[in-house]
Amino acid sequence: MIKTDILIIGAGPVGMFAVFEAGLLKLHCHLIDALAQPGGQCSEIYPKKPIYDIPGYPEVLAGELIDNLAEQIKPFEPGYTLGERAETIEKLEDGTFLVTTNKGTEHNAPVIFIAGGLGSFEPRKPPIPGIANYEDNGVEYIIRDPEVYRDKRVVIAGGGDSALDWSIFLADVASEVSLVHRRNEFRGALDSVEKVAELAKLGKINMITDAEVKEIHGNGKVESLGIKHKTDGDFVKETDHFIPLFGLSPKLGPIGDWGLEIVKNAIVVNNALDYQTNIPGVFAIGDVNTYPGKLKLILCGFHEATIAVQYAYNIINPGKRYVMKYTTVNGVTGFDGETKKAEAAVVKSIG
Repeated sequence: MIKTDILIIGAGPVGMFAVFEAGLLKLHCHLIDALAQPGGQCSEIYPKKPIYDIPGYPEVLAGELIDNLAEQIKPFEPGYTLGERAETIEKLEDGTFLVTTNKGTEHNAPVIFIAGGLGSFEPRKPPIPGIANYEDNGVEYIIRDPEVYRDKRVVIAGGGDSALDWSIFLADVASEVSLVHRRNEFRGALDSVEKVAELAKLGKINMITDAEVKEIHGNGKVESLGIKHKTDGDFVKETDHFIPLFGLSPKLGPIGDWGLEIVKNAIVVNNALDYQTNIPGVFAIGDVNTYPGKLKLILCGFHEATIAVQYAYNIINPGKRYVMKYTTVNGVTGFDGETKKAEAAVVKSIG
């Protein structure tokens, strides 16, 4: 049985950052994730996608962010159970929790953090006849390696952030990028909408609005698309790749059967205090939770993790007073002794 102070279900960016905040309080963490590597969607789905709202980074690739988080938490020596899904939870007589994976691995901890992002997910597929026949043969729902599209003709469909961001990114990679959206207005970030409009003016993106892809043509591989335009009628667009980006259909999986309060596939938490769920000792942080005013942003998940760890400390160490100290003064202390940063801070403080 694996024992730890905080058991984190989900090894995405928010779960990883929770390890850092817990480490500052000398709390050890172990992470469970169904994926074979840490990083969640940032590693599995869009490692090359640029992220613009991480403080201190005007732009950072999702995969690079995960690499930096892994380096940041290294002093705190987290444990990992990867490639396994958290299946059941049981409250033991001593007040701690026993979490067992689908492969039978048992984990014991006084505190659980659920940081599962959107949970398990599947891409939302457009209702185009025969689209399954072209999957991995020109139809992709997830962009893992942008170099696949180097000097290729690409058609992206969608009106949200993913469609906008990838259109911007691939404008400098593909020989031709077309963005198809059924409306004139986009629902993504205003800055991204403006960038796409500017690239369209420069001829780097072919913007096709008020239109939908209705057919796929090709002999075993995508060769062209049948597009229906609201005013201009039907036309055929030749392409090498069709990438429909209509979001993901999230599912909580087995966690949904743990007795947690759930609204619209998200776990309800007390955001006024500690991000704890209706089960004392079980917290939910990141995209997996919900509360009034919730924003599904990585940076919001970082904040939630920081607050939740402070309250988790009180559960793990009842009656023990903890005084928060700034890392700018104390540096970062790992479990094997003070780091050079911490030592330097001490030397500076004594003159």
